Amino acid sequence: MRHKIAGRGFGRNTNQRKALLRGLVISLLEHLKIETTIARAKETRKRAERIITLGKKGDLHSRRLALSYIPNRNVITKLFNVIAPKITNRSSGYLRIVKTRFRPGDNSSMAILEFVDYEMLREKKEDKEKEDKKKENKEEKRKEKKKEDKKKPE
Repeated sequence: MRHKIAGRGFGRNTNQRKALLRGLVISLLEHLKIETTIARAKETRKRAERIITLGKKGDLHSRRLALSYIPNRNVITKLFNVIAPKITNRSSGYLRIVKTRFRPGDNSSMAILEFVDYEMLREKKEDKEKEDKKKENKEEKRKEKKKEDKKKPE
């Protein structure tokens, strides 16, 4: 009998289970969308939404709490600087689970775990290329100014 036993075990011991879920949360925040089994998606959503709420708070204490769960500075920086500002108007329910297919081999039901505002959060490649070109142009102009400044005192 499973009286008062919350959560899923995934047939693993505690450390393995924590590492699995931590890795899924990191992948979700890094790629904004992951495909996994439905059970894993449901457990990952619980933990990820708590971390995203910390990102929305944005203070130092929240950042340290998030770093204690996800020891990856790049992902935490992306969460606090890119993802959280775009979802400030949503109070909760940042993620959705979409059932997709049955996995060949073991026939396990699969699902996609993604942000509800996935299209808004996703940066298009074209936008990135435009930003890169702007940065390059600024750097070139700055270098040209330096060259001109060096020539003037002569």
